[in-house]
Order: sequence, then structure tokens, then C-alpha cells
Amino acid sequence: MAAAKGAGGRLVVVSNRVALPRQSAPGGLASALQAALRESGGLWFGWSGKLAAETAAEVHRLHDAKVDYATVDLSRADHDDFYTGFANGTLWPMLHYRPDLVDYQHSHLDGYLRVNEIFADKLRQLIRPDDVIWVHDYHLIPLAAMLRKRGVRNRIGFFLHTPLPAAGLLIALPNHLELLETLASYDLIGVHTARDLRALEDYFLHEAGATMRLGGRMRSASGRLFRAAVFPISIDTRGIAEAAGKAESNKEIGQLRDSLIGRSLIIGVDRLDYSKGLPERFQAYARLLEGAPELHRHVTFLQIAPPSRGSVLEYRQIRRELERSAGHINGKYAAPDWAPIRYINKSFPHRLLSGYYRTARVGLVTPLRDGMNLVAKEYVACQNPADPGVLILSRFAGAAQELTDALLVNPADTEEVADALQRALKMPLTERRDRWRAMMGVLLQNDITVWRNAFLQALTDARNVRAGGGPEGVPH
Repeated sequence: MAAAKGAGGRLVVVSNRVALPRQSAPGGLASALQAALRESGGLWFGWSGKLAAETAAEVHRLHDAKVDYATVDLSRADHDDFYTGFANGTLWPMLHYRPDLVDYQHSHLDGYLRVNEIFADKLRQLIRPDDVIWVHDYHLIPLAAMLRKRGVRNRIGFFLHTPLPAAGLLIALPNHLELLETLASYDLIGVHTARDLRALEDYFLHEAGATMRLGGRMRSASGRLFRAAVFPISIDTRGIAEAAGKAESNKEIGQLRDSLIGRSLIIGVDRLDYSKGLPERFQAYARLLEGAPELHRHVTFLQIAPPSRGSVLEYRQIRRELERSAGHINGKYAAPDWAPIRYINKSFPHRLLSGYYRTARVGLVTPLRDGMNLVAKEYVACQNPADPGVLILSRFAGAAQELTDALLVNPADTEEVADALQRALKMPLTERRDRWRAMMGVLLQNDITVWRNAFLQALTDARNVRAGGGPEGVPH
């Protein structure tokens, strides 16, 4: 199925970072966007990932496989205000229901708006009249409004990859109206779940003075019509399943299996972030070992948590907390031939992760809040159909709306998570297969290609978007 676009126009993708060709192995989202761009040609615009003396002194251009890549550098000051300061110090905690961690400074908001203005200036020079523009994530919320001020009349869509909290929490964001009202400048706003959609509509209707119109459209206080709809992001289901099958013969995967000596493996893979519920997860595992001594020496928990945003105090604190917790668990329960927890602070390529997932009897995915959480979907796709593992999933991850045959838990309730771990480890093969087949069926029907085509179709043909949900005919 080809990606929907305007007749004759290019797809223009805009994101904070750009996945340049041959730079590194792109993730699922980057691969999906590159595939859409390559189908009929397109442009990908964003930050180069590099720091320079001056922001966007020039636009770096690269062409590969029918795709134009355009990137700009940021100055250290702009990076600190825009990216570290407002995007990740203010918006990220607020969007993940952690207003207590918001570090708001007006200078950071100024820097955030300034960089978006610079992006708008540079992008405006690259846009053609019939291009369709797709902007991604919280770094670039006001970009469409700034492009409109510069005369851009193209179709512009926005996708939010994080959760969206209720209006009652959003209004705690300083200058919230100045920022969030600019979303009305997009033609289509995509979110992961019905809960996110309700939050967005509630905010606009009760805080921003918008009104609901026929067909699921809203009219902003300034009179602009726009839509919001649910588009749950997914994965390359078949590709990941195939990679996991091939990984079984990989030397490193064999070494992992040998190291387990027949023990059941529980696996968690998360970026080191306070939204992922890692301290609570470690506590739940400790509770399992305390309450089920018969599992000692018969289970191993592998937590992979690559560090991120090391310059932010909260991230350094959570890393120290997890190191202490892992040391305490091993110190209390380990035997000379058994370490109950393996805690690793580095990333692994997908070819290895897929094999790790396939080896694990339990996938433990318990974020406190998450927009979707593709690890949950990847774990399911990687399982051996003849002997699948069990997914334990937080109710507060977007994936829980689709993967209802997982063992759903409240990640803050360590007793409930410990009970789910024990149930998963003892679950009979028949039940494991039934649960896996149901979840795999969802992922095969609604993979990442369906996701991006559904969004682009809705953006270019707004009549296909109905009130309160995603495009007609697409599961959500």
C-alpha cells in the first residue's frame, strides 16, 4: 500500500533529529518514514545533532534514494535552552504526568520558540506549494503556527509520540495557552490512544475556547478548523519476527542461553528515564524473590537500561538509585553460581535484542506512563510461536489499549507486579500460546506501515477522519 500524499506533491518529514542514510541502523519509526519518503520522493528536515558557533548558519544537504535530507546545526546556547531546557526539562516531565520534576525557566521557553522560528525560516525556503508536511513530537509543537505566519498554506500534520495528560494538569504548565493553542495551526493532530484524544479535545474545548464541529473537527478561538484523531503507532511486525528467528543461531544469543543454565529469563529493555518505572520494577522483583523462595536459582532478571540525558540531575539520581537497588538484591539473594539480577547500562543492536526477547520467558514492560512503548510490541513479535513467553505490561502504556492479552498491571503496585511475575513464570504452554496468538494477530493487522499510511491518508483526505477516533476502517 503506497503512502497517501497530495497529487504530485512530496512528503516533507520534520523532526528534532534526522535519520541520515548510512549513519547508523535506523529504528522502526525512522525506517517507516524513510520508506514513505522513498516511495515517491521527499524531504526530511531537522537538527543535525551537531553543535556549532551559530544556529542554522547553513543548511546541510544530502540526497539519497529519492530522498533529500536537510539538517541544521544548533549553537550550544540554543541547544541548552531548546532541547535540554524546555523540551526535556519542562515538556517531557509535564507530558509524563510529573509536574514535580518540571524545571521551568522563561529563558528556556524563549530558546524553544527561537529555535522553532529558525526551523520555520529554513524550512520555508525548501517547501514547494503541493508538499504535504508531517511534523513529529513535542520539540516542534509551535512549528505549524510559525510556518503559517510565513505564508505556508500546505497541509501540515503533527504526531505526538508521548502521552498527553488531562487538561487539569496541562494548565499547570506556565504559558500553556501560548504554546498549546498553536496546535490548532495543524490540519491534523495524531495521538496514540483515545485517552490522549479526550485530553486534547478537553483542553481545547474548556481551556482554549474552541468549539466542536461536525465530522470531529474543532474550531479554534481564532476561527481555524482542525482535527485530532487516534493513530496507534506500531512496528515492522513481520520483519522483527523474521529477525528474531534468525537471531536464535547467533553466537551471542547462544552465550546468553548457556549462561542461564536452564533458568527462566525475565527481560526489561528501557531507556534510563524516570517515566519507565524502573525503581518500582526492581522492588517488584525483590518482592518476588522474597515471597517465592522456590524460584531462587531458577530465574534471572536482565534489565538493559542505556543512559540518557546524563546532564540532567534526575537522570543521574535514578541511575545511582538503580545501581544501589541491583546491588542490594544481588547481595541479599545471590549464590556463588547465581546472580538474580543483571543490570546493564549500555545499548545493543536490534539484531541482538530480538534474540534476547525470544530467549526470555517473561517480558517486563512497566512504565509509569508511556505514549505507546514499542518494546512491548517487539517482545511479542519476537516470540517463538511454539513456545512463546508472557508479556507483563503497564496499564499506563499506550500499548495496553491493544495488547489486552498481556498481564496488565499497575506499575506502582509492586505486590501486583510480583504476583504477575509469578503467574507468568508458571503459566502453562496452552495459555501462553493463546495469549501470544491474540496479541500477534493485532500486531500483524496493525503494523507500522498501516500506521503511517493511515495518518497520511487522513491528512490528505480529511473526510476520512471521524469524530473521536482514527480513520475509518483502521483499528484504534
